[in-house]
Amino acid sequence: MAIKEYRLKKKRLFLLDIDGTVCKGKQLIGGAKELLQEIRQSGGKFVFVTNNATKSIHDYKETFKELGIETDDTNFVTASYVTIRYLKKNYKNQVIYVLGTESLIQELKQHQIKVTTDCRRKDIACVLVSYDNQLTYQKIQDTCELLATRKVDYIATNPDYTCPIEFGYVPDCGSICEMIEHAVKKKPYYIGKPETAIVDTAIRLNEFSKEETLVVGDRLYTDILCGKRAGVDTALVLTGESTLEESKKCEYRPDYIFDSVAGLYKEWR
Repeated sequence: MAIKEYRLKKKRLFLLDIDGTVCKGKQLIGGAKELLQEIRQSGGKFVFVTNNATKSIHDYKETFKELGIETDDTNFVTASYVTIRYLKKNYKNQVIYVLGTESLIQELKQHQIKVTTDCRRKDIACVLVSYDNQLTYQKIQDTCELLATRKVDYIATNPDYTCPIEFGYVPDCGSICEMIEHAVKKKPYYIGKPETAIVDTAIRLNEFSKEETLVVGDRLYTDILCGKRAGVDTALVLTGESTLEESKKCEYRPDYIFDSVAGLYKEWR
């Protein structure tokens, strides 16, 4: 057996992106359910390490339940989760202005983060921007006004430019931040992938080694780069944003490439 095949067979902790990797919109990608079931039955663990902060962990559990996959809190380490940890560490009891979904805002409040959507509030310490599928131009304008007229910190949940859905793609957090940047000439500090906090946290919360861990995703510049920075093996699936041609030119090439998670399931099994 080749070394790479042997390494793949030993994987037990699968850190899986969601959009473009196991789901497109509200639909499972072929092979995803079988892979998740086999991981669980073999004594392994799957953890969703998504940059998509439009949903809380509670929302994601409900989504996967509708898709026939039972999960609990331990199956998720999301960009919103690591953002909450970052805010608690760096902005304890300070006010955070949020451009994001109502679900994200409620999740922040549940973790005792002081949040506001009023850009005129005087005690704002930091601006947080996230992927927002409830985005309005007024939200963009308010965020620009705050960043242009006040000295406040500026962070964002993730740098992804697009989010895969059923018909193709829609703008993600990175695109929203670039739009804001053109107006106010400021860039945020991104919390999610390719920063390693999501992967590091998922490994720390589970009983498997880095050698037993595999990061699986559809984006080279977030999923694969994050895994490389964290020192774990990576697998690119070609059901989302990045292409085979792009992977051949990329300086941080994935350890494995599959057409989809169905291909990963077949090779790993």
